[in-house]
Amino acid sequence: MAASSRAQVLDLYRAMLRESKHFSAYNYRTYAIRRIRDAFRENKNVKDPVQIQALMNKAKRDLGIIRRQVHIGQMYSTDKLIIENQEKPRT
Repeated sequence: MAASSRAQVLDLYRAMLRESKHFSAYNYRTYAIRRIRDAFRENKNVKDPVQIQALMNKAKRDLGIIRRQVHIGQMYSTDKLIIENQEKPRT
């Protein structure tokens, strides 16, 4: 994979994770983050430039979907779950 292609993939990966962290619903947020990490790990050994480009295009479409879902989720927000309200222990 060329250096510029690698940088683009990493930028897309970071953008997807960053955007997924904005989901207001805990379950959606954790699922999206887990699914993004799994998908990128699954395809980390792909060498074919055509296949890499196809995966990049799919990830860009998915990023758009994530952004739309985050906005929709913010319009219809719900109360936080108990697991989200737990304070972290002080050290």
